[in-house]
Amino acid sequence: MLLITIFFFLVLYTLNEWLFRSFEFGPGINLIYLPAGARLLCVLLFAETGAVGLLIVSWLINFLVLFPDEPVRAFAGGIVAAVAPYLAYLADRRLFGLRPTLANLSSRRLLACVLFYSIASPVLHHLWFALHGDPLSLWGLAAMSVGDCLGALIVVYCGRLILRIYTAWAHRPR
Repeated sequence: MLLITIFFFLVLYTLNEWLFRSFEFGPGINLIYLPAGARLLCVLLFAETGAVGLLIVSWLINFLVLFPDEPVRAFAGGIVAAVAPYLAYLADRRLFGLRPTLANLSSRRLLACVLFYSIASPVLHHLWFALHGDPLSLWGLAAMSVGDCLGALIVVYCGRLILRIYTAWAHRPR
């Protein structure tokens, strides 16, 4: 599960760079950010193991690609990138009664989860930026929220569609 999380995130990060590079608002802020969907989906599926995988892969990308000359920012950014989806997952379990098995994950609950995450993650990132001395950017916060929401919606609903197709195929009459 840990390696699946790391691999899935890297694939979506690479795909996002290839498809949506021109939608970049700033380093690590895209108006469509598919890795946000990977973060949410991996935490929904793998819980703590997914969060640990996200921490590892976020540190790799932050230290090697996004912020190689800013070790404190890379370190803290990796932590926030892993903690935010996990907090959203925990909140969804508490607020919406989401079961660990995801048996009761309806389209409405999934949408609520995406929306909660797409606000929580940018807010936590921008709180860190502000505490680190960067000026608070409402435009950056808005851009990151939109990018995380669109990326998460694309990924989780594609995942849901793939799961439905697989389930229908597996249960077809033979």
